[in-house]
Amino acid sequence: MTSKRRFMQLDVFSRQPMQGNPLAVVIDTEGLDDATMRAFARWTNLSETAFLLPPTTPDADYRVRIFTPAQELPFAGHPSVGSAYAAIEAGLVAGVKTTLIQECAAGLLPVRVEHAGAERVIHVQAPRPSLQSVSTEIGSAIAMAIGAELSDAQVRLADAGPLWWLCDLREAACVRALKPDMHAIAQLTERHGAMGISVFGREASGPARMAVRAFCPGDGIPEDPVTGSANAAIMAFLAERGDTSYGFDYLASQGREVSRDGYVRVRRNAADGNITIGGQCVLLIEGELRL
Repeated sequence: MTSKRRFMQLDVFSRQPMQGNPLAVVIDTEGLDDATMRAFARWTNLSETAFLLPPTTPDADYRVRIFTPAQELPFAGHPSVGSAYAAIEAGLVAGVKTTLIQECAAGLLPVRVEHAGAERVIHVQAPRPSLQSVSTEIGSAIAMAIGAELSDAQVRLADAGPLWWLCDLREAACVRALKPDMHAIAQLTERHGAMGISVFGREASGPARMAVRAFCPGDGIPEDPVTGSANAAIMAFLAERGDTSYGFDYLASQGREVSRDGYVRVRRNAADGNITIGGQCVLLIEGELRL
């Protein structure tokens, strides 16, 4: 039997419509089985679709399940930011609350809300990324796939919910000039079970200190517009090597190369090492879904 469910589509990590990263959110998910969620995520053909559910613990304000067109993720950044925004807009949580708890497959994640209405900014604490070095063989394959020279010190594998290979290209100009081999990246990520490759470098001017790009063609998204989990992992990479040149609170620019200019606020608590990713959202579509 077809049911009517509330539905929203947002742009996340932007205050301008049709910028940032689009997110589909199904508000009333009770009764949908896993196969239907996966099928709907494939149908939207967005990098992620979020499904909101009642929490399973009184400690959480809401629960979210996150699907790409190919798989379910334990955590992803822009769906977490967008889900908190949608939960507030839909009245699932009180709009006056400034601290929330999101339940997802990665656990219970603190959410902080700043400002209200169109100026609302959502900050989500990311799961603590774990990092490991990569072999010279894999590092060489990554370098060939993205078309850049890399030393071992410039590459890490990060488990940030999804697995990302991180590449420090040092300068934003190098990041923005890349013309990666998507077929080679897809083969590499599928072979090793990674989500994709994220590259970053320092901006010389403008509001953002860092330029970021993320390539995940094996998951059906050649270049992700704005990637919260990768940005959190990059901050962990900087912390691992003691690099404070970007500071503990910076703005990262991502998506310009795919005409989705987005900005992520990345913060690391110097005392406990916790990393948050944050940004604004724009509600573009609000209506009724029939599934």
